[in-house]
Amino acid sequence: MESKAVVAEAPNQNLMDEDDFESQSSAKEEDDDEQSKEVVIVDPTALDVDLSHCKIGKIEQMEKLTNVTSLCLRQNLIKCIEGLSTLVHLNMLDLYDNQITKIENLTELTNLTQLDFSFNRIKKIENISHLTNLVKLYLVNNKITVIENLETLVNLDMLELGSNKIRVIENLNTHTNITGLYLGKNKITQISGLDNLVNLTCLSLQDNRLTKIEGLDALVNLDELYLSDNGIEKIEGLSNNTQLTVLDLACNKIQRIENVCHLVNLGDFWFNNNQLSNWDDLKELACLAELRTVYLEHNTIWYEPSEKNCQDPAYRRKVKLMLPQLCEPKKTTKRAQGKHNFTKIGSVESQEIEPVGDTRVTEEEIQNANRSYEEYSKERIQIRAKKKKKRSPRKE
Repeated sequence: MESKAVVAEAPNQNLMDEDDFESQSSAKEEDDDEQSKEVVIVDPTALDVDLSHCKIGKIEQMEKLTNVTSLCLRQNLIKCIEGLSTLVHLNMLDLYDNQITKIENLTELTNLTQLDFSFNRIKKIENISHLTNLVKLYLVNNKITVIENLETLVNLDMLELGSNKIRVIENLNTHTNITGLYLGKNKITQISGLDNLVNLTCLSLQDNRLTKIEGLDALVNLDELYLSDNGIEKIEGLSNNTQLTVLDLACNKIQRIENVCHLVNLGDFWFNNNQLSNWDDLKELACLAELRTVYLEHNTIWYEPSEKNCQDPAYRRKVKLMLPQLCEPKKTTKRAQGKHNFTKIGSVESQEIEPVGDTRVTEEEIQNANRSYEEYSKERIQIRAKKKKKRSPRKE
């Protein structure tokens, strides 16, 4: 069993109760003077040292760890990066969820391949240009406004900058090896600056300020594209992205499904919470043989024609008729988003919609499936009105 370092409790300090434990993350931001604990290294020969959630206020006594390759200091009270100069064999450094305001004192850590400064108070990317062996860099949920000082990190494979204050995608021209770029929950208004990222397979730009799909022509190896929660009004700009298997356009302002029939590898199409009103638009997806998952919830076609706040009980049957290659029309689920739940949307464990009413497909529905939504809805309302009139008691 691999040895790990532990932290001794501070003298005369009681153990936290359950409520204190759950609220520690928010409480420590408000109380910077909270009492910290003393670091005690139990095994100086340990390779993997985990000091997470230990109320450490200062990085110290690390010189004793002569062989450590992985150091985790998550969820502590650390304000300054210091005391790490002797850890020359370190490959992974994790300082997630602390109170760090500046990246500094990493000069000797040239063997780092993974660095995590997520959930801190960092305003600028700096002092890491010498870490040329970095493969994964996480800076999620900080206060960064500019992508900068990364030009020398040519070995980067994954870059996570979600939940910051970035407005422009820039300074990434040297990063031809990046396969995953996560910029969700920023203030980006335009997709640009990506032409050199020819090996990019996953791009996440959810929850930004985009209004148009553009700037993706050079990304011929793109496999997953996440553009949900923006202000996009039209599906376009995907002519060269024929390798896409996942396309997420949920929660936008798109009225039509178009310009996707050439995406022959598409397996997941997420289009819930848009403005689709015409069933005929699903013909654009009918030729996609690999399509297995479609999300169309909370579009106009999803609602009952006569009751706009209720799901149409025939919705699932209509989708299955028009897209027989689907395993099942899916219900939107909470999607796991990246390492830190902000930027990357990963695989989905979907839940099927519970059957509503009779699941048999009638001849009338087959005939109506390819007709326009407006015409079909109008007839349904008239039929309901007639049935209601027949049920009304005769007046004396």
